[in-house]
Amino acid sequence: MRLMLQIVLLLLLMLYTRMGGGESLSKPGCPDTCGNNVTIPYPFGIGAECSANEYFRVACDNTTNPPKPFLEYMSLEALEFSLDRKVVRLLQGVFPINCSTNTVILVGKTVSRSTPFRYSSLYNRLVVIGCGNEVRMLDYDTTNGRIPSFGGCNPICGSTSPSCNGINCCQTTLPSLFEEAEVFYNSTGNGRAGSVCGYTFFSDQRWLERDYFRYLNRSGGNWTSFLLEMSSGMTVPLILEWELDVSNATTSLQGVKCMNESVYFAASLDDDASNFINTTRCNCDNGFQGNPYLPGGGCRDVDECSNSSLNNCAFGHCVNTFGSFVCKDGGGRTNSALIGISSATGGLILLGGAWIFSKVIRRRIKANRKKRFFKQNGGILLEQKLSSNDGGGENITLFASKELALATDHYNENRVLGRGGQGTVYKGMLPDGRLVAVKKSKKMEQVDMEAFINEVVILSQIRHRNVVRLLGCCLETEVPLLVYEFVPNGTLFEHIHEHNDEFPLSWKMRVRIAAEAAAALSYLHYAASAPIYHRDVKSTNILLDEKYRAKVSDFGTSRSVDLDQTHVTTRVMGTFGYLDPEYFQSNQFTEKSDVYSFGVVVVELLTGERAVRADVGRSLAAHFLQCMEENRVSEILDPKVVKEGRRKEVAAVAELARRCLHLNGKSRPTMKEVSAELEGIRMMEDGHILELQQQQEDVGFHSIEIAEEYKFSDTTTFNSITTAESSDSPLLSSLEAHQN
Repeated sequence: MRLMLQIVLLLLLMLYTRMGGGESLSKPGCPDTCGNNVTIPYPFGIGAECSANEYFRVACDNTTNPPKPFLEYMSLEALEFSLDRKVVRLLQGVFPINCSTNTVILVGKTVSRSTPFRYSSLYNRLVVIGCGNEVRMLDYDTTNGRIPSFGGCNPICGSTSPSCNGINCCQTTLPSLFEEAEVFYNSTGNGRAGSVCGYTFFSDQRWLERDYFRYLNRSGGNWTSFLLEMSSGMTVPLILEWELDVSNATTSLQGVKCMNESVYFAASLDDDASNFINTTRCNCDNGFQGNPYLPGGGCRDVDECSNSSLNNCAFGHCVNTFGSFVCKDGGGRTNSALIGISSATGGLILLGGAWIFSKVIRRRIKANRKKRFFKQNGGILLEQKLSSNDGGGENITLFASKELALATDHYNENRVLGRGGQGTVYKGMLPDGRLVAVKKSKKMEQVDMEAFINEVVILSQIRHRNVVRLLGCCLETEVPLLVYEFVPNGTLFEHIHEHNDEFPLSWKMRVRIAAEAAAALSYLHYAASAPIYHRDVKSTNILLDEKYRAKVSDFGTSRSVDLDQTHVTTRVMGTFGYLDPEYFQSNQFTEKSDVYSFGVVVVELLTGERAVRADVGRSLAAHFLQCMEENRVSEILDPKVVKEGRRKEVAAVAELARRCLHLNGKSRPTMKEVSAELEGIRMMEDGHILELQQQQEDVGFHSIEIAEEYKFSDTTTFNSITTAESSDSPLLSSLEAHQN
């Protein structure tokens, strides 16, 4: 009822506004400003007596003109303190990236859960300036320590652009509730080792929009001059969110209202938005003004009668009450009859009309937003393709945003299946009882609309038992939603690295899963209507169904190519540890780049180790290749592989992985060859010789090389592997010695 009354007053009379000016927001007896423009509201304060605790203490430097406030806890200059948004805006320096160096650096004053501050994922961006520098944010893993798993970016070289759009400068969002401000960088710049090849820092995104080009233009558009200016003490704004514990005494004070509410990361009025965190926000109730965080009651009664715009006493005179006011006639008697009649009649009419009016307006705003999002996400183009004869309309569904919101319980955190560099995946149930996985991107980037729609149409036509099926999409939200079939038994990564005693991965299962994943990638490369490069093959993107069969998933970075096209030129995207070195250097992604990433997955299955070996600071692929070259690969094999796998099978799989990881892409096998070899190993393992030979005849493979050093004259994969068992291969000898 109070909400309806507010709507009536705002729409019809415009009577209620909060009194501004004049009232100090600081603690009584404490200075409330430092300099001319910076207001310091409590819980912040100048000195120990004026602040809530040591984290909110401010020092005012009067040696400058005008004076400047500094947040003592971080020794950083403060530009703004906000009660409404619960943020503080600070100035910090930029951090250099040394050429030809891989290291971890601190890019901000560290905050933690023991402090009231968090890096704002709503306002801040991670910025990398200088091409040839890959920067990734660090997560903390209890087993392997800090690992680069939060995502990042690396700018490509090109002509100077007036915006930070990926050329010489790139930006990416921060994860929610980000605390440890450390990043890992890998510099491949052309500068001398030890010199500076670029800079990285966290920045208020408004700096990128308003000031980045101004600084670049001041350097005459010369990139070298711009980098030189950054080295001379350049600072950029950073925004921290803050939280203050509110005691029961504060929340029980009259005029103060504190409540838990959700704060959205993106500026959005969409009812279905899901990127939010819970926080406690306080404000002064209706009829009060001031600072609700002040102890003892910072909200004071507003005298509505002192300003005619704050009351509606057109007749008689206004009498102020605590938190409100009443209108009396000239004789001092309350005009109860008139007030009662007008309130009963006019109030009901106005409230009813306002309720209907506001409901219609909200529906119209929401419908217009959905139409705008549908259009900008390529909905019209998709409908045209679906209505065409070859559009595959029967294979894809356009879901409504409300339907997916209900299916995922409004994107409840309890429904999260996983989070990755491309977005968050939620488990949902459609009205017909089907379980689905709904993928929602966590960041917005300008992408080619037609390419995205073509991608959706092509993926909707994929029919392979080892590829997660795309059921449809929703284009009515700010970020398009993709709906996939639900795969119940998690990721291959979890089964490899998070040991499950109830259902451990046997050697036979590992070979089968590898063969099934290879078959799916081979299908994408060679059997789809247009070749598709996955571009993010890794163990977390291989799911296991109810029968523990492999299903390749997550096509967020995938690209389809023309039949006569050999590569895709694009900025480097993927996951650290799985990236093809050739792709990283040339920005040209080929089908052999998927082969390299798959080789890393095979090595994970063989060794049980992660793709990034945090203990030695190098990739698993490099370590595996070195062990193969030194004939000591048996030392890093998973004990279960050594125990269960036959020597010839393990040797064949290890050699296949080595060929997949060849630094020269032309020397790697194709996914079709990889798939055939793994199927050959499976058939040999089960003793299905005739089936294997028949399969090889069907696919047209008569001779598959298992190892370059093996000298075989046999013409079938099975015979080659059998000969390998009795050969003098150093790899087999090493495995035999290790098993014995």
